[in-house]
Amino acid sequence: MSPDIPTAPDTPTTPDHPDTHLELTADAVKVLAHPLRSRLLSALRKGGPASATTLAAGLGTNSGATSYHLRRLESVGLVADTGEGRGRERIWRATTDSHSWVNSAFRGQGEEDARTALGWLVRDYHRQFDQEYSHWLDVADEWPAQWQDVVGMSDAWIDVTPEQAGQFGAELEALIARFRTSGGHDPRARRIHLWHFLFPLEPDDVPTVDDDNGPQTTRRPGATGAPDA
Repeated sequence: MSPDIPTAPDTPTTPDHPDTHLELTADAVKVLAHPLRSRLLSALRKGGPASATTLAAGLGTNSGATSYHLRRLESVGLVADTGEGRGRERIWRATTDSHSWVNSAFRGQGEEDARTALGWLVRDYHRQFDQEYSHWLDVADEWPAQWQDVVGMSDAWIDVTPEQAGQFGAELEALIARFRTSGGHDPRARRIHLWHFLFPLEPDDVPTVDDDNGPQTTRRPGATGAPDA
């Protein structure tokens, strides 16, 4: 899953700077499942490289705690020091544009902690979506009608097998990739945050036969990545 897919302004997705992606390990999930760390990664992906002081000011925390949590993210490869800081200041960047995970990878024996962390992380992404979309609703009337008419919320349902649902997700990702930088240098272009949720319409109607033919990847958002907003 990924609310964090948006690419930082100073690292556009081009043939020279392709979209980069990371599949989370159990250790990475457990580190990322923290209120501040999740938002630090989102901030770096959306806003580009920044110091702990700048990030702390934007997120309403202190630079000491921010530095500690950035080092924890660094320990699992989610952020890195750019080497461009002055003196003791470190400038941090997100190492990838998005991340994902395979749900079934954390269902085995001994993976209980990772599974619990993943459950928290997914719900945190949902909270981030609610906050960000609520903010958009608060300011939407200030935007030109042309924009108001083409953004918003919709829902639908499809009747598919697990394999077809996987194909649907892959085709949707391909469509997102096609439009990721289509605005180019047009001054009218704005980054649009796309969140997509895929879940059973009748979640209590649990299949009695497991026809699983392989793991299914959940891409973030989010990535809002995070499946990076």
